Amino acid sequence: MKKIFILSGLIFLLFIPTTALAWGVEIAGGAWYQSPSGNLSFDKTTHADDLDLEDDLNYDDKWQPSGRLKIDMPLFIPNIYIMATPMKWDESGSKDVSFKFGGQTFSGGVDFDSKLKMNHLDVALFYGLPFIKTATAGVLNIDLGLNFRLLDVKAEIKQTDLGLKESESYFLPLPMVYGAMQIVPVDWLGLEFEGRGSAYSSNYYVSLIGRLKVKPFGPFFVAGGYRYDTVKIDYQDIDIDTEFQGPFAEAGLDF
Repeated sequence: MKKIFILSGLIFLLFIPTTALAWGVEIAGGAWYQSPSGNLSFDKTTHADDLDLEDDLNYDDKWQPSGRLKIDMPLFIPNIYIMATPMKWDESGSKDVSFKFGGQTFSGGVDFDSKLKMNHLDVALFYGLPFIKTATAGVLNIDLGLNFRLLDVKAEIKQTDLGLKESESYFLPLPMVYGAMQIVPVDWLGLEFEGRGSAYSSNYYVSLIGRLKVKPFGPFFVAGGYRYDTVKIDYQDIDIDTEFQGPFAEAGLDF
């Protein structure tokens, strides 16, 4: 998480001068109730090496913080959307049969500790489609662009009683397409949808967000919605085939 916060701060400082030119700035913070499911493995040789996030690793649903910054730029300058999403689990688990994780073979029936980190930082550059917003008198807007997801991953298994430990980590920049739609029937109410996705070979990462936003007064708003992520990435022998989904809530300012 520290890497993500440092990167977020550096990118935020980098884009501070652009806010002087901005037509609009939106900043929000909140939390996402992440419900994990799926499998994790490291250099697996058989299906016994697959670790179920819920049954084997005992990863529970939990709230984790999130934050985002959107800067609307004038003329032909692309708009900027930055979003930080910490994702981390640290639990004790067990598996009935022995399994291989990296270069170690862990014994079945013996408790182990595991850690999984999938923090990521999104930076999107996008344009709105002006003819749609004009044709609908500002009620409907559609954004299209490119998103760059900086993925900070670490997986670790440790059987303290047997003196066994194995871990692997990587930092992966992942290009994605970005699309969004906003429906604003009145000034104080908005419905928003966002999608980010990437696919190559047999790997993919898709994030979908639906958000209801209410502005009770001035630039202040509160929002809630649902986020769904599906991930299948095999990189540096860490095979992640998982889903993360759940509601979120946030508050912020929209100038």
